[in-house]
Amino acid sequence: MLPWLLWHGTRLLRKEKFDLVFFSNTQFVTFPLGRLWKGWFGVPYVIDIQDPWRTDYYERHGSRRPPGGWKYQFARLQAWLLEGWTYQRVDAVMSVSPNYLTELCTRYPSFARVPAEVILFGASRADLLHAAAHPRTQPLFSRKEGEIHLLYTGASGPVMPHSLAVLFDGLRRYREHRPENAARLRFHFVGTSYVAPGSGLPSVLPVAEACGVGDLVTEIPHRIGHLESLSWQLQADVLLLPGSSDLAYSPSKLYPYFLTGRPLLGLVFRNSVMEHLLDQLNCAHMVRFADQESKEQAYADLAVFFDLAIAGFPPGSLPVRNEKLFNQAYLVEELTRRQCELFDRLVSPAKNGISGRATVVG
Repeated sequence: MLPWLLWHGTRLLRKEKFDLVFFSNTQFVTFPLGRLWKGWFGVPYVIDIQDPWRTDYYERHGSRRPPGGWKYQFARLQAWLLEGWTYQRVDAVMSVSPNYLTELCTRYPSFARVPAEVILFGASRADLLHAAAHPRTQPLFSRKEGEIHLLYTGASGPVMPHSLAVLFDGLRRYREHRPENAARLRFHFVGTSYVAPGSGLPSVLPVAEACGVGDLVTEIPHRIGHLESLSWQLQADVLLLPGSSDLAYSPSKLYPYFLTGRPLLGLVFRNSVMEHLLDQLNCAHMVRFADQESKEQAYADLAVFFDLAIAGFPPGSLPVRNEKLFNQAYLVEELTRRQCELFDRLVSPAKNGISGRATVVG
């Protein structure tokens, strides 16, 4: 992939005029191309930081063993060699988490002089309206015996089992005390891996089975499309937001979740970016916890939410959402405007001509 991008990107930059190169992906090995092309053609480059390139997450106390064996070690070496070299000449960055920018400033003092913006993921009302106009029936969402369907859509990485264990341990305890209520709850996890349909191993179901509630959980590991994901969300009774033990995690699914208007259950680590976002938007029933503390309060908060779901969420039982803040800050129109403003800071029309051209690597 990298030689192909280098070859074709170089051909484009030689043939036509571009104002900047924008990297928006998590294939970090492509980022150094920005510095190469800047040196060869003088074109500035911007990086969109969606995940940390170099991280000490797996070296922290209590973290799981890193996945991938020698591949992980090679990727770590690659990050150590190339991250600083790449960011040393970057012209601007945007990040989905303020923590990522803070870490880079700590690691590279010169990075503090780089124009940077925290531009989070957002949501599109047009996408949601399209999904609503073209519904796809989900056979898993049967309503027999008064079933209540709780849904999570998206990948389940190695930093999520902590919150899943809290959820499923709390569900097991709830079933011990209220078996008839628990029998109505159905948990669905869809698109939990990055593989094509027909392949992929479950990552959530084993956690549920270890906690003794696997019979209440369904997992579809293969990835699904964006519009299909929205269709699932619109048909669910509750949307699940399990947090990450990486406190910088900024969940992209929060914003389409918000637009659906469905009740949200957030399982959040204390002092995390996700906790801060949910507090600001006031849109979820919050179950808060930390690694080194008792989970008894978290289990009690889960039981309260399950009772509310069984009761059909009586009036006043859910938080009043901060619609004004969401409309001002998290719709795609506003986020696109802020991104374009960042680009405009790098491109001077008087100097370069108003070409409005950019090549995107992502």
